[in-house]
Amino acid sequence: MAEKRDYYEVLGVAKDATADQIKSAYRKLAMKYHPDRNPDNPQAKEKFTEVSEAYEVLSNPEKRQRYDQFGHQGVDFGPGGFDFGRDFSHFQDVDLNDILNSFFGGAGGGFSSFFGGGGRQRRQAADPNAPKRGDDLTYRLDIEFDEAIFGSERTIDLTIPGQCAECHGTGAADGSKRVTCKTCGGSGVVIGGSGWFQVRQTCPNCHGEGSVIDKPCRKCHGAGQVATPAHISLKIPAGVDNGSRLRLAGKGAGGLRGGENGDLYVLIGVKESDIFERDGLDLMVDIPVSPILAALGGVVEVPTPEGAAQLKIPAGTPNGKVFRLRGKGVPNIRGGFAGDLDARIMFEVPSNLDRRQRAVLEEFQKLASPGTFPQAQTFVNKTKVFFAHKEKLAKRANR
Repeated sequence: MAEKRDYYEVLGVAKDATADQIKSAYRKLAMKYHPDRNPDNPQAKEKFTEVSEAYEVLSNPEKRQRYDQFGHQGVDFGPGGFDFGRDFSHFQDVDLNDILNSFFGGAGGGFSSFFGGGGRQRRQAADPNAPKRGDDLTYRLDIEFDEAIFGSERTIDLTIPGQCAECHGTGAADGSKRVTCKTCGGSGVVIGGSGWFQVRQTCPNCHGEGSVIDKPCRKCHGAGQVATPAHISLKIPAGVDNGSRLRLAGKGAGGLRGGENGDLYVLIGVKESDIFERDGLDLMVDIPVSPILAALGGVVEVPTPEGAAQLKIPAGTPNGKVFRLRGKGVPNIRGGFAGDLDARIMFEVPSNLDRRQRAVLEEFQKLASPGTFPQAQTFVNKTKVFFAHKEKLAKRANR
C-alpha cells in the first residue's frame, strides 16, 4: 500500500495557506490533470484524484483542522479510499465544467460524467444543528504469521478525534449555537461572474460550512472534536490474511452534535513465516529428509495448524516430491473448509560424519551398481551421446 503524500505538498501550498490560495492551486492542477484533457495519459486520472482529495480536505475548515491535528488518520475516507461520487462535496466551489468546456468547445461530459452525474447540482441547505456521523478511520496492525493462523487477541492504543465532552460535538460554547449563514443561505458557496463564465467560490463568512458559530467552544475551538486516547480490544480470527480488513463498529471518530461514532477499520499486515509459504488458504512446507530414509521408505513428521501429522513416504521417494495433505492448511475465516497443505521432500546431505559412519557409506558406495542410481546413470549416458556428437562434427569439419 503506497503511503499518501502530504495534502499541502500535493497542492503545492504552504501549511498556512489561505482558502483562496488553496482554491487557486487546486483549480490550476485540476485543469492540468483532468482526464478529458489527458486521454492518452493513464496517470492523469490518478493525479486528478489525488489533488481533488487534497482539496476536499483542505478546503473544509473542519476537515483541515482534523488533518492538521491527526494527519491522514483524522480524515480517512473509509474502505476503498477517496470516492468522487461519495466524498467530493466541494465541486460547486470551482465551476470547472464551464472552464473546461471553454477548452473543449462545449463538448459534453466534463466533471459530471467523471463523478457519475450531478456535478452542478447545488447543495440543499440543511439543519446546521443536525447530528453528524463521525468519520471512519483506518489503522494498520502488523501481526505474526502464527497469530494469523491460530487467531489471537490484541489491544490497540491510538489517538482518535473524539466528540468534545464540553460542547457535545456542537463546536459552540454554552448559550451559543450554529446558525445558517446569511451570506450563502446555507449552501456554503457564493456565485460570482456573469454570462457563460461563472465561478462558485467558498463562502468567505462560513468557509463552506453553510453555518456559523456565534461563540466557539473553548476546549475544541469550534471543531467539535478533541484528541482522545483509545484502548481498543481486538479479536483476530484464525485464518486472516495479509490485507484483511476487520471492522470495529462505532470505534472510529466521534460524531458531531450528538451523531453516532464512525467505524474503525483495522488493516492486517501478516509477517512471513519461518516454516510455511502461504497461498490463500493453502500452505507449503519443506520437509528435510535423509536420502537413506527416502530410499528405504518411512514416516516423517509434518507440522500443520492442527498439530503434527504423520506422513508415510514410500521407498524410492525422489527429492522434491510433493505430498498433499487435504484440509490441513489455513482455517477458513468464513467458516468453510480449510485449505490444503503441501509437504515437499527435500534431501539433506549427511554431514559431520564420524569414522564409523564414513566407513559404512564407503562400503555402500563400493556395493552400489549403476542401477542403484538410475537417474545418475541416465545422465552419464546422455553425456556420452553429447560428446560423441561433438567428435563426429569435428571430424566432418576436418575433411
